[in-house]
Formats: sequence, structure tokens, C-alpha cells
Amino acid sequence: MKLRHRSILLPAAFAAFLGNTAQPAQADNLFQMLFGGGIQQRQSRHDYRGRNPRYDQRYEQRQTREPVAQPAPRQAAKPAPITKISAPSYHKYRADPLVKVSFKELIERPRNVSFEPTLGGSGFGEAVAGLEGYDLAAEKEIAKAIEKHYAEHPDFVWVSGYNANARAVEALRVLGEAGTYGLDPAQYTVTPPPAGFDLSEIPERNRELVRFEMALSARVLRYVRDAFSGRVNPNRISGYYDFPEKPLDLAAVLDTLSRTQDPRSYMESRHPQNDRYQALVAELEVLRASAENDIVVDAGLLLKPGGISAELPKMLKLFAREADDAFRSEYAELLARDAGNHTYSDDLVPLVKAAQKSKGLSADGIIGPRTVATFAGTSKADRVRKVETALEQLRWHPSDLGSPRVFINQPAFTATYNDHGVDQLSMRVVVGKVSNQTSFFFDEIEQIDYNPYWGVPQSIIVNEMLPRLRQDPGYLDRSGYEVTDSKGRHISSSSINWWQYNSKVPFNVRQTPSEANALGELKILFPNKHAIYMHDTPSKSLFNKDVRAFSHGCVRLHDPRGMAAAVLGTTVDHVAAKIGQGHSTEKVNRKIPVYVAYFTAWPDQDGKVEYFADIYERDDRLAKALEAVADVRNASG
Repeated sequence: MKLRHRSILLPAAFAAFLGNTAQPAQADNLFQMLFGGGIQQRQSRHDYRGRNPRYDQRYEQRQTREPVAQPAPRQAAKPAPITKISAPSYHKYRADPLVKVSFKELIERPRNVSFEPTLGGSGFGEAVAGLEGYDLAAEKEIAKAIEKHYAEHPDFVWVSGYNANARAVEALRVLGEAGTYGLDPAQYTVTPPPAGFDLSEIPERNRELVRFEMALSARVLRYVRDAFSGRVNPNRISGYYDFPEKPLDLAAVLDTLSRTQDPRSYMESRHPQNDRYQALVAELEVLRASAENDIVVDAGLLLKPGGISAELPKMLKLFAREADDAFRSEYAELLARDAGNHTYSDDLVPLVKAAQKSKGLSADGIIGPRTVATFAGTSKADRVRKVETALEQLRWHPSDLGSPRVFINQPAFTATYNDHGVDQLSMRVVVGKVSNQTSFFFDEIEQIDYNPYWGVPQSIIVNEMLPRLRQDPGYLDRSGYEVTDSKGRHISSSSINWWQYNSKVPFNVRQTPSEANALGELKILFPNKHAIYMHDTPSKSLFNKDVRAFSHGCVRLHDPRGMAAAVLGTTVDHVAAKIGQGHSTEKVNRKIPVYVAYFTAWPDQDGKVEYFADIYERDDRLAKALEAVADVRNASG
């Protein structure tokens, strides 16, 4: 009877307490409030014990600092609404306005300063007066470079005698061939003075020559700058872009051009000097000379078994042409029988799956955009745009990409380790969702973390965890997370009044190493402000999908042990041994750049260019930025 009496009184005692809270407690929260937190968390750790001695050791050590849960705080009378942390946005690109080049210092130079005359013709000093009233618009840094160079070197670069010299003729040819590199020749146009003139018109000829001199310098410098670092500043497109400035001393460029007799070699050397850039240039030339695809398939086709489409015969023809001999031999009869059939019958499903498998696609038997793009390719115009976009983006990168290096191409969903010009290792990756896009930048790999902790970003704490924590404050305690304050002290999540926080939570949250840890066995760090790194994942099934945009922004690796061994210059067995020893870190003791890149056209190591879907629509945004630049340049002549 005594026990029965207590079993009735205990819930009654807490009924009044619970009645004062606006949110009903979950059963497991009530258990924590009565008997202390961490019970279920300890159980999950116990389940993991015995699998790894180092985990057992850490488990025993953590018992001494296990946070003690306090009764869940009451909901605030007026809880603060959650203000979600937004992802970076895309901006309307604003190109820098052009400025007038100032010739004031040249025009007003004291007369006692001598100008070296050009042999056999007009001297620069005699021609400078022709700059009076001349409006030449150029980019601000180019205008400054012109002013600086001619103040220090008051002489012609592009004129000899009374005509454009051989240096100028060659430079003009290079500018006219800008389209070879995906640039717009119209943005570098300069009209040279006519060859013939009347000697009685020397003052007018001097004016023509000196103005041509300045115009050609401005456009050559524009070409060199565009070739070296691109026409747009990528960081203005979005916060997802993060590229360092590529400094270029344009006055020194003009100094060099004034001394060389081979301006072509110098100007073309300002383009990136790597094999991938050259492969894209070659691809552009081939594309422009080629005809349109002979078989054009609707890019939005989505055909499932049992469906009907006039596009099916085209796809069957492409399967037969693009697949290997073994495929053609096995399915020759079926391909011939259904060559003109518009109905996707069940007996065609194995054929479609085999074709998809031959191209490394997910063999799901559905003929969708990914399958169409792989076999039919994109239109000629679309491929040209993709290559021109890739050329522009490569100019944002170092000219020498480095060796060894890791190259992650988000639209391809691949990560590749390249050494001595050879792709030694390539694997599938998962990248960020459209709402949590992976950024576009490059960095340098520093270390490997084995059995890592996962420091939960504020955006995930606020946007995804906070709503649940308001209803279930003990959630983190039970799920393998540690909560610490600004001083590093461990706190039970159930003791925190989560209702009082909205856009900023003043606690750090990290997930402890375990089989369920979001980062899996290891992560590969290249510290950056975007908190992006490569890592393992327990969600292995996602690698079987063709489109792999599922993460919060980090890059999940299909073969993390292989990549870790590659960048460390060691073996997979070494990496496995380190994982078996528990949580630890290992420094990468050599320089390995990592490119977290975004290219919808990209060459393999043999120079063959592959094309990919623009999953984040970044090509379109770059096209608009380039249009903005062109509008400013064209408006100024």
C-alpha cells in the first residue's frame, strides 16, 4: 500500500510544475528532469563500446565530466521568434565605371624638359599637344598605369616615324584574335591611323598618332588584365565566391611592352599557363568549326517504363552508338526490333540500365535529363557558352594549378587527386544542396582528423536544432552532442532555456566521435571562412545517385581513406591504423592546393572536355555579370 501511495503522489507532485510550462514535456524529458540527464546517451555509448579500445577509454574519461541535466527551464512568456541564419545570396553585378585618362601632367610639362624625338619622324614631345581635349575612357587602374608610364617614359611605344610600328601591328592582331580565348574582340578594338597622309598635315597627323598611342595602350592593358585575372570580380557575384586578388602591375606591363619586339608572346603569356586552360581553348576552336549535334533530344525528357515518347528512338540510336561493342552485341536484336518504337516497354528496361551503367550513371532505368545529357550531349551553342565560362573562371585561379593537387568539381560531383599531371585517384562526392551551396574557392590542405568531432555550425544550430530544442531541450544530451559555454564549460542541453535565443545561440555544440557522427571516420581540413572541408559520411547510399547535392556545404567523399592516404603520401593501411587508434590529427607536411571548384565544362587529363549541368545556375549569373561589364565598356566606346 505504501508503494501504491507513492506511485500516485509522485505524478501529482509534478503535475502542478508541468502545468506552469507552456510546452508539454516529452516522456524522455520528464525522465531526465526526475533522475538526471545523459541516461540514454550513456546507453548509446555503451552500445559502441568494445568496438574500439580508444573509444572505451574516452568513454570512461568522460564520465567524470558528464554534464548533469537540470530541470528544463520554463518557456518565456513571449518567446523570441527564431531568426534563421541565411545562406549567402547572389547580387546584381555592378561593373566599375570607366574613368577619363588624365593627360594634364604630360600637356603641362615645363618646356625645359626635353623629349626624345622618335627617329625619322615626329617626336613624342611635339605630339603631346594633340592630347588636349582628348577623352579616353579606361578602367581606373589602367588609367593610372597609363599616366604613370608616360610620365616616367615620355615616348611612343606603338609609333615609329609617322606610322604605327611593327609592335603595334602585332598587338592589334592579338586583340583581334581575342575570341580564340573566349574574350570579345569588340572590347579591345582600336582603329589605327591610315598609312598615307599629306606632309602639309603633320600637326593633324601628330594628333592622330598620339591619340592612337594612348588608345592602343589602354586596350592592350585591358586585354592583359582580362587574360590574367578575368573580366569580372567573382566575389561581387555572391558570398559563395571567395577568390584572392591577383595583383598585376599594369605600368610595369606597359614598360615591358615598350621594350619587347614580340608583343604577341608577352600578351598571350598572360593567360593561364596550364594544360586544362589550353585544352579548353582547343575545345572552343573545335566547337566553333563543328556542326550542330546530328541527334538532338529534348533535354527535359523524363521517360519511365510504360511511358510513350517520340524521343525514345533517338535515345536507342544514341545507346547503340555511344556504348561499347559488348553492349551492342548483347542488345543488337532488341535495338533493331524497337528502333522506331515510341513505347518504353518493360523488355527495354535492362537495355537502358546497361547503357546507363556503361557511362557510370545510376542504373535506374529512367531516361531523364542526366541520361540524355550524357548520351546526346548539349547543343553546340550551350557547349560554347560552357567552355567560354570555364575559361573566364580559370583566370580567377593561379596560372600554375600545382602538383600534387586536389580538384573538386561540384557540377561533376567528383574529387580528383592529381600528381605529375596524372589523375591518380578520382571519386564520387556529395556537395551542398541548392539551399546550402558549396562555395567556390581554393585553399591548401593542412591536416587529417581521425574519428573527428563535428563542430555544429551556428546556422545548423539556429535553423535546424533550435526549433526542436525548444520542444525537447534534452535532445542534444541523448544524441551524442556536447554543449559548452564561451569558457569551455560543459553544460547539459536540457538545463538551457532555448526559448530565449533566436538568431544567435551563445553555446558551442559538437558531436562526439561515433559510428553515427556526421563526419564519419575522418575529415580533411583546409581551414577557410566557409567552414568547408572534405569528410567521410555514414550516408553511403547517396553516392549511388547521379545528382549528389545533399550536404550542408561540405564535401563528402566516397573513398575518404584513399584521399587521406593520397594527400599524406602514405598507404590506406596507415590511415586505417590511425582510425583504429581513436581520435587524433595528422599534419600534411607538403604543399597541396585544393580547388573547391565549379566548372560545367572541364577537361580530363587527356584533354577531352566533359560537360555537366549547372546545378546552382552559376553560369547564368556569370553571364549576366559579363553583360554588365560589356555594357559599361561599350557605352564608353
